[in-house]
Amino acid sequence: MATGRSDYPNQVNNVLGFPYIFRGALDVRARTINMEMKIAAAEALAALAQEDVPDEVAAAYQGARPKFGREYIIPVPFDPRLMTTIPLAVAKAAMETGVSAKPIVDMKAYAAQLSARRDPVAGTLNRIFERVRRYPKRIVFAEGEEEQVIRAAVSFVNQGLGRAILVGREDRIGETATFLGVDLEGKDIEIHNARLSKRNSAYANFLYERLQRQGYLFRDCQRLINNDRNHFAAAMVALGDADGMVTGVTRNYSIALEDVRHVIDEKPGHKLIGLSIALSRGRNVLVADTAITEMPTAQELADIAIEAAGVGRRLGYEPRVALLAFSTFGHPAGERSDKVREAVKILDTMRVDFEYDGEMAADVALNRELMAQYPFCRLTQPANILVMPAFHSASISTKMLQELGGATVIGPLIVGLDKPVQIVPLGAKDSDIVNMAALAAFNIGG
Repeated sequence: MATGRSDYPNQVNNVLGFPYIFRGALDVRARTINMEMKIAAAEALAALAQEDVPDEVAAAYQGARPKFGREYIIPVPFDPRLMTTIPLAVAKAAMETGVSAKPIVDMKAYAAQLSARRDPVAGTLNRIFERVRRYPKRIVFAEGEEEQVIRAAVSFVNQGLGRAILVGREDRIGETATFLGVDLEGKDIEIHNARLSKRNSAYANFLYERLQRQGYLFRDCQRLINNDRNHFAAAMVALGDADGMVTGVTRNYSIALEDVRHVIDEKPGHKLIGLSIALSRGRNVLVADTAITEMPTAQELADIAIEAAGVGRRLGYEPRVALLAFSTFGHPAGERSDKVREAVKILDTMRVDFEYDGEMAADVALNRELMAQYPFCRLTQPANILVMPAFHSASISTKMLQELGGATVIGPLIVGLDKPVQIVPLGAKDSDIVNMAALAAFNIGG
C-alpha cells in the first residue's frame, strides 16, 4: 500500500504530480485539466515504477537500489525521469480529449526539450542521440559484468541507439541482471565470454602481429585476449565485429587507454587528443587536451587545435580557437608562453580554415569585454574551443570548474583513434556510460 507518510515506503507526495501535470497542460495550452489527463499521469507513474531506476535515485537510498515490489510501487519524488514522463503523458491525453488549444506535432522533440530543461547534458547530446538512432551501431561494453554497465546497455538498447554487446561470463551477467530486476531476454543484447569465444583465436593472431616486435610472445597475446576484456573488446572493434567500444568503469583512464592502444592505432593524419565538453551558464566550450599529451610541443599544440576544431565542426560549432597561457599577447613575459606563440605561427603557415589566436589568458578568451581591449585579436567572438598549454592545466581546470563552478563536464572524449572508443571515468554512473556509448556510436572523432 501507499500512504502520505514519509516514514513509510511508497509515499504519495504531491510533488509527483506538481508541477509535472501543469507543465504538460501548459505546454499544449489546455483549457482544463480533465480526468483523462489525471489518469494518464497516474498510469505514467505506475509504468515508471516498474522500470530500472537510474543512479540518481539509487544515490538517495545510500546505494540500496530500489526495485519494483512491495516497498516500491510508486516512484520517489526526486526521480529525474518524472520531468519527462509525466508532462508527456498529460500533454498526449489533453490532445486526445480535445482540450488542447496548441497541439504538439513532434512528441519526440517535445520529450527532448523536457530532458534539456532538467539536464544541460541532455540538451547538448540530443542531436547526437537522434543521429545515432537513424544509424544505430553495435557497441561493446567491455566491463559487462558490472551492475551499472548492464543497466547502461539496457538503456542504450531501449533508447533505440543500437545493439549492445556485453563482454563477460554469461552466468555472472545473468545473476547480476536478475539481482537488478533487469530482463535481458528479447532485447538487442549479446553476451560474449572472451575465454570461450570462437573469435579469440583470430583476435590473438591479430594482436600478435601487432605486438610481436614489442617483446610479446604469442601466448602473451592469447592470454590478453582470453583474460583482459579491454583487449578482447578492442579486437572486436578493430576486426569489424563491433562498431565501437566503451570501457573505464573498473580501471583508471590511462590504463584503459594503454590497453586499447595495444589493439587500435591513431587515425592516419590525425592527432590523438582528449577533449572535454564544459557546459556552464548556457555556454558550451570544448577543452583540449585533457587526457593524452602531458607537455605538448608547439607543433603538437597546433595539431591539437586542428583536431579540436574538427570535432567542434562535427558537433555543429563554428570553431573559434584560443590557445591559452598564463599571459596575454606577451604580458607578462614567460618562457612557457613561447611555445604557445610558436604554435600560432605554425597555424599561420598551415592556412587552416577556422579562427584562432593566442597566447591569451582564459578570461580574455571567454569574456567579450576583456577581449575588446585587444582590438588586433583575430577572434570575432569569445572562444568556443580552448587549447590548454599542458595536460595538467587542462585536467585541473576542468575538474575545478565542475566541482566549484557548478559546470557539467563531459569527457575526456578520445579523439583521433582509427576506431571509435570512449573511456568513462572510474566508477561512472549508468547515465554517463550511455552518453559515452552514444558518442562512440556517433564516432565523435570523425
